[in-house]
Amino acid sequence: MIDGLKDVRVRILHMGCRTNLFESEALGCSFREAGALTPRQGEFDAAVVVTCSVTSEADRKCRQIIRRLRRENPGALIVAAGCWAQRISPGEARELGVDCLVGNRLKHRVPAIVAEMLGQGPHAAPPRVERMDVQRDLGWEPLYLSESRTRTRAFVKIQDGCDHRCSYCIIPDLRGRPVERNGEDIQEEVRMLASSGCAEVVFTGVNLGLFGRGRGISLGEVVRMAAGVEGIKRIRFGSIEPFCLDEPLLEALAKTPQFCPHLHVPLQSGDADVLRRMNRGYTPEQFEALIGKARSFLGEDLHLSTDIIVGFPGEAEEAFRATLEMLERTRVGKLHAFPFSAREGTPASNFEKPIPPDEIRSRMDRALMTGYELLGLYSRRWVGKEVEVLVERNQEGKISGLSRHYLRVETRGDPRPGEIATLTIKDSVKGALIGLV
Repeated sequence: MIDGLKDVRVRILHMGCRTNLFESEALGCSFREAGALTPRQGEFDAAVVVTCSVTSEADRKCRQIIRRLRRENPGALIVAAGCWAQRISPGEARELGVDCLVGNRLKHRVPAIVAEMLGQGPHAAPPRVERMDVQRDLGWEPLYLSESRTRTRAFVKIQDGCDHRCSYCIIPDLRGRPVERNGEDIQEEVRMLASSGCAEVVFTGVNLGLFGRGRGISLGEVVRMAAGVEGIKRIRFGSIEPFCLDEPLLEALAKTPQFCPHLHVPLQSGDADVLRRMNRGYTPEQFEALIGKARSFLGEDLHLSTDIIVGFPGEAEEAFRATLEMLERTRVGKLHAFPFSAREGTPASNFEKPIPPDEIRSRMDRALMTGYELLGLYSRRWVGKEVEVLVERNQEGKISGLSRHYLRVETRGDPRPGEIATLTIKDSVKGALIGLV
């Protein structure tokens, strides 16, 4: 038990990926267990930002959020944790008003650090720095969820780190080498979440598909184990790389009724040369074959969502068109398109033939329009059919939740959050389904 946090108001914010979301929610559990309050708005005594540094734009947003927090409360304790905090200099942190930097694999110490620093009184420069060499440390960071803030769905982190080294990505330097969570600990956390009323768990990691590499328990076995926990009605993955979708995993997913038929599989490009220079480890033909194999196991209605990077150095117009064509051939539903952002310290930051900003913006518009059309095409297939919806909110009779295929569903009625309602879909609007109870 951590002393000194009773009734302390701690605002916790996160940026970036679902792994960061898990870590921020786990920190919230730790603070509340120590007696602290975790308001999402209003006054605060301390603020913790779980940061992202995947692009220079993410860095900019980190600085923006910290400046805003400092303006809101000049006397509060501000802690930056995670990827941005792993790499930023103490000098820049001091200029921004950060009181403490906590790097990756040390975030579980944040509540104790906050209690200690608040007990010391006014915060003096330079900022406190808590960081380790994540390339050498292979331990699992003991963060966990005892309950879900939404009460219906929770992200459960079971893997961290990556050693794949895509040419544009700095995350292996910031997150460290791949590590994974003990199977018994995963099962215990899922049980705690189920007992708190959470019906759906989403397994997440920095490179989730690396879970079980060379170890006894596989990712498929984790899914089967979670399915055996009473109260768990749905299981999902946050994201999984194409080269991790092997037949044993797909077979395990297909044999688990609780696993929802949605996969987020990053494509990044549909052009062979661009993929090679990205060091993605697959060809367009291999990606397409893997998606076909996934549908053979999980059904033709499988919702495939994906990411693409627009404007990678040397990406010719023909290469960009090949990406759009790949999205159409693989029948993608939800698309996340990101403009290329050179990340200092990565090989791609030195690649020749950068794409002009105006051209990147034009291609982004085309990509987003393609994504809008593909999501509409996928969602309309459900009109006239019955779908099961896990209700997340019911505000004055207006219901919102997710279908098993990861589509937002809205209707009116009286089902309560946490219940699964069967609805007949009467329409599709901007990718959301409109249903009747």
